[in-house]
Parts: sequence; C-alpha cells; structure tokens
Amino acid sequence: MTDSERKELAARRLRSILNRHDVACNRTLEQKISDAGPNNQRIDPHVLNEVRTELVDSKEIVRINKSGMPWFYLPNTPIETVQRRLDLQLETHQALQAGNRPMRIGQCLEIAVFKALMEQSTLEYLGHFWDLSEHGDDKMYRKEEPPRAMNGRFLKGNRRLDFLVRSPEAGWAGIEVKNLRPWLYPNGQEIKELLIKAIDLDCVPVLIARRIQYSTYSVLNHCGFIMHQNYNQLLPEADSEVAEKAKHKKLLGYHDIRIGNDPDARLLKFVSVDLPEILPGARERFNEHRNLVELFARGEIGYGEFVGRSKRRLHDEHP
Repeated sequence: MTDSERKELAARRLRSILNRHDVACNRTLEQKISDAGPNNQRIDPHVLNEVRTELVDSKEIVRINKSGMPWFYLPNTPIETVQRRLDLQLETHQALQAGNRPMRIGQCLEIAVFKALMEQSTLEYLGHFWDLSEHGDDKMYRKEEPPRAMNGRFLKGNRRLDFLVRSPEAGWAGIEVKNLRPWLYPNGQEIKELLIKAIDLDCVPVLIARRIQYSTYSVLNHCGFIMHQNYNQLLPEADSEVAEKAKHKKLLGYHDIRIGNDPDARLLKFVSVDLPEILPGARERFNEHRNLVELFARGEIGYGEFVGRSKRRLHDEHP
C-alpha cells in the first residue's frame, strides 16, 4: 500500500467510525482503527493522527477539548447528539482517571510480571510486592523497588526500573512495564527514559507494554532492546464495573481490557522461556551499540541520524 493509499484509507475509516460513534476521543479512534478491524485496513496511530489533523484543518472533522483531551465528530452530526454521546463517554473516561485508579492500573501489569518472574527458575530478579494476599486490588500494594545503584553505577534523579533480572550468561537486564493505552514509538520519551536507565546501570533494556509500534522493534532490536507486547490493558478486579463500561463498543470501545493481575500464557512464556534465551544475544548487541544508543537517548543526536547510523552499523558500513 502506498503512502497516499494508506492516508486515503485512514480518512475513510475515520469518517466511518465517527459516523457510527457520533463523537470519539483519539484513544477510541486508535482502538477501532489501529488495533481492530481487518489486518489490511488497520492504520498505525502516527498515520491516523496526521490524517485526522489534516481533516480537522480542512473542517471535515470537528475537534473540541473536554476533560483535558481532544474529542472529534463530523460537522453534520447534530450538536444534541454530540453532547449526549460526549456526556456518556466522559463519565467513563473520568472514572478511569479518578482517585488512585491510574496508579492501580499501572501496578496491575507490574504485578502480572512479578507473578511471572516467581513462576520461572532461570533468572534471578529484584523487585517485590509484599502484600498481595493481604487485601484486594482496590488499594495500592506495597512494592519494594529494585536498587537504584549497583557496582558503583546509579540512576540519576528519581529514575527507577520496575524490575531487575540477572542471567548467568548475560548479566543484568532492566524491565520497564507500561500498562498504557498509547502505542509506544522508538522516539518517544518512555523509550528514551528506559534507554537512559539501562545505560546508567549497564543493563539490557526490556520493555513490556500493551502495544509497541513496529518501527520500535525494527530500529532498536538490533541494538539489544528487548520488547514484549501484552496486547491487553489490565485493570484491577475492583474496577470491573468501570472496565466493562470502558470496553463497551458504544462508549470508549477499549475491547482489549482484561480484568485481574494474573499473567497470561504469552507473558509467562516470554518471562520463563523467551527472555532467558534471547538475553545473551541482546547483551552482545547492547554492548556493541551502547555509545550510539546513549547519544540518541540523551538527545545528543536526533532520531533520523540515530536510525541512519544504526542501520549502517547493522550492515557493516561506516557508523
């Protein structure tokens, strides 16, 4: 598919979704267009965002800001319909952000990773949840973070990793867990922060997240960056009522939400089988590309230059 065909498809799908949904936030549009539908009709978020901006500029889509985020609708949608549908969706969106729920949602996938680490026997690990059996997930669990300093190396500021694991062959790896709606891109701040932590502690970077855009893998895998897509956002059991509303196709449409903090079969396999197997090779690649990765992560070279230099290095050309 050419770029123009991809953008034309994005515009067509945006109009179609908004025609059926009346009004939607950007995460709902991404869920229904980037995550769902036939594979040959899915559009990655960066293309979707670009096309949506063009349609807003040409007044083919209307943008309004409510509850600190943009919402979109077609100009021929009756304003009464827009307001009614917006009120329903805002109620659920605000419920997801209420109180300590965002922190408990973030902790939910961390706990799943912790349980997966406890199930395996190959890797040593640091990071622990103390009170999982003492109360429900309507409250935050007490977590002991892995150390911020090892062997004279340390994390600056308030930076922390979610877990540290050690392979006999590869040494230490740092795991970052992101239970977020947005797809993660290679030039995003979340990726750069993980790279900086990995460089400062000399550990292989490992990312576990709901969705990781393909270019993140294609750009960073050969630099020793390990990734696992969870494909689900986990929500606490205590928030099942809110979760069901968020999943509803006529509300936010987050159909991939899964309740509870138990690891699924894919996550268990990644932690117990895949990660120990690929860590030694990732360590070699990380050591080889560390200096270049550090220049990119700390902003000393731009994303385009980093991609070009890493590709030349991959093909044994001058770096």
